[in-house]
Amino acid sequence: MGLNSRIIFHLMGLLLLFNGGFMLLAALVSGIYKDGATLGITLAAVTTMFVGIIAMFFTRGHKKEVKRKEGYIIVTFGWIIMAASGVLPYLITGAIPNITDAFFETMSGYTTTGASILNDIEVMPKGILFWRSLTHWIGGMGIIVLAIAILPLLGIGGMQLFAAEAPGPGGDKLHPRITDTAKRLWFIYVGYTLAETLLLRLAGMSFFDAINHSLATLSTGGFSTKNASIAFWNDQPVIQYIIILFMFLAGTNFVLSYFAFKGRVQKILKDEEFRFYSLFIALFALLAAVVVYFQADVAVSAYHPQVLGDLESSFRHALFQVIAVVTTTGFVTADFTAWTPFLTVCFFGLMFAGGSAGSTAGGIKIMRHILIIKNGLLEFKRTLHPSAIIPVRYNDKTVTEHIVYNIIAFFVLYMLLFIIGALVLGFLGLDFVTAIGGAASSLGNVGPAFGTLSPLNNFSGLPALGKWWCGFLMLAGRLELFTVLILITPYFWKRT
Repeated sequence: MGLNSRIIFHLMGLLLLFNGGFMLLAALVSGIYKDGATLGITLAAVTTMFVGIIAMFFTRGHKKEVKRKEGYIIVTFGWIIMAASGVLPYLITGAIPNITDAFFETMSGYTTTGASILNDIEVMPKGILFWRSLTHWIGGMGIIVLAIAILPLLGIGGMQLFAAEAPGPGGDKLHPRITDTAKRLWFIYVGYTLAETLLLRLAGMSFFDAINHSLATLSTGGFSTKNASIAFWNDQPVIQYIIILFMFLAGTNFVLSYFAFKGRVQKILKDEEFRFYSLFIALFALLAAVVVYFQADVAVSAYHPQVLGDLESSFRHALFQVIAVVTTTGFVTADFTAWTPFLTVCFFGLMFAGGSAGSTAGGIKIMRHILIIKNGLLEFKRTLHPSAIIPVRYNDKTVTEHIVYNIIAFFVLYMLLFIIGALVLGFLGLDFVTAIGGAASSLGNVGPAFGTLSPLNNFSGLPALGKWWCGFLMLAGRLELFTVLILITPYFWKRT
């Protein structure tokens, strides 16, 4: 049977319509602030929506059935088509006139990576900055839908387990219909965004800065409206603690937030991933805080003339940076790559952690790490008792061998792509530290990296081919590897 190409193009058209609608919102912001970009953003929106309407018009009457093959194509090409249309506001307004730079910035936005090529963010028109933040928020919202509704159906990388825990068959599902499940989680996503905006505004941020940073926080994106990122508010600790709280929530399984609002706190406390995630962050934050406190001479914020020498400041910056990297948000309050070689190695390792399954965070995900470790430890028992059946258990439930193998395959593929990614960047002329940092950051959707891609710098110095390559790594990492990589296998395109 062939592909149901009509529904693929129909849904691509729907995504373009959706994207164009958000562009109009950015055009409205541009008009309010009279930044001179209103006409350009509006033209981009109209063009995007027109193409979307044409695609939907000519694919009417499609069969309303999405099989697994179509699912892979829709997810991957959906992200690509969003990024391809998302460059238009940058190009038409001239904010980012170079197609390579515009595509990199847009893909970084939709994949919630937060790596930027902009050298002076604060001179950008307000409407463009808002559009830049919106790309994060759209990408984050899309990831929730993928995690809840689509990836479990495709059988991607251990997400079947998450499906069994939350929206799939079983007592824990939020609602029997996928669409209703997605609506409930969108409602939480929007609610958190509004709550953070209000709190940041009350804490002293301007409304524009507050809404932009909320869009970037809940999506675990990391685009800021300031060149210094969150270090701009180093003298306002309350703002940084608010962002810490919402980064933590954004990196947590959104289904747990639903349970919290329903008063089912015990369910949250019993969740293995949440306990491990919380403990992991707490331990690394304390470790970093101790090192920063006792190594104050090297722990100076490169953005702000403030020495991190007192206890509160050391703890705040350490906690902020650990959560920002683990949740792959990528905001910075200081140049953590200058916090001693030991902490540099620690932060590099944290780039491979990732947040919780079912969150907007990128990376490998804590759940996968737990199951890989558990399975590894059980191999000792299986070696001693080769005839015994010793299953991996997660949240007091047996995990099938198929899921364990899937997760191991994901981990191996992830590390292999990281190595290839670093080799390509090295081949393009980047030094060792920058190459491995850039590959880890792009694949894990973290944002700031190491070397010439550290928080003090950005990705503008990458060669053009390096930017396209990092864009591919961002997409592959964001969409759980298999979704993207399966499309380049010959047997995927064979007629069955």
